[in-house]
Amino acid sequence: MKILVTGTAGFIGSAVSRKLLERGDEVVGVDNLNDYYDVNLKLARLKLAEDNDLFSFQKLDVSDINKIKKLFENEQFDKVVHLAAQAGVRYSIENPQAYINCNIVGFTNILEGCRHNNVQHLVYASSSSVYGSNTDMPLSVHDNVDHPMSLYAATKKSNELMAHAYSNLFDLPTTGLRFFTVYGPWGRPDMALFLFTKAILAGEKLPVFNYGKHTRDFTYIDDIVEGVIKTLDKTAMANPNYDSAKPDPGTSSAPWRVYNIGGGKPVDLLKYIHCIEASLEKKVGLELLPLQPGDIPNTEADVEALKTDVGFMPDTPVELGIQRFVDWYQEYYLSNR
Repeated sequence: MKILVTGTAGFIGSAVSRKLLERGDEVVGVDNLNDYYDVNLKLARLKLAEDNDLFSFQKLDVSDINKIKKLFENEQFDKVVHLAAQAGVRYSIENPQAYINCNIVGFTNILEGCRHNNVQHLVYASSSSVYGSNTDMPLSVHDNVDHPMSLYAATKKSNELMAHAYSNLFDLPTTGLRFFTVYGPWGRPDMALFLFTKAILAGEKLPVFNYGKHTRDFTYIDDIVEGVIKTLDKTAMANPNYDSAKPDPGTSSAPWRVYNIGGGKPVDLLKYIHCIEASLEKKVGLELLPLQPGDIPNTEADVEALKTDVGFMPDTPVELGIQRFVDWYQEYYLSNR
């Protein structure tokens, strides 16, 4: 198949691209290579795929309607994996316009490209942040998600609604994947594992919000990639038992689905830090701070729908995932000094 992967220089996008190439798919990757974080890291991720003859890359922004339109018309993709997004809960408080441009306008352009070019299936990144103020654990795709706690979460919820409209109006199969705290080698420098590892190696205190009382359903990158590809291969279909009198937030009478991808085993943040210490063989001091605006104290994924429909469930232990990240981090950042 010929597959478009947007955000192909990103953490998840680069890993998904490499896995698709390994199995023989042709991948066209796009990314705007913005400077939200280290561009050199993004370029290094791209190098992992650039020697494959089945891979091609175009630098462009998904919010550029004319370039996206031409891309779809010229390439005629079979399927699309849309992972390009402005990420980060806290940054959405400082720069909301970036989220509207990329996550809303950009997603509209992708939907239009799929609609007008006979794309068989669109799989796109949603987020566990859509659950917002929900406190009933585990978080299920059948739960209501109408109370986002940040603009970032609101844009991801909007993506799910927009996808549903296109699935309903144009019979476009779409699947949204609610990722739960993805981590692993080649990860984003603004995420906790990166920041904690860097601080521990530098002998600095760790700023730990919510006084360390967070729990997170951490999901290793390899599990995310397998979930994305297995979902891509299983084209979304309408739920034949959908009851409009009792609407199910997780399915539809249209070919539309949403799934959680999470480990299903929430980890206490302090335990997570202890695992990093063990991998680095270094101890660290903690600076305990209050909960930040937009943060959610706890997450736990109900992955039954993914397991039942797609036949997949993440299973990488957090200790193993952290060790693999630490090994990569030391090789990438420290071996070349």
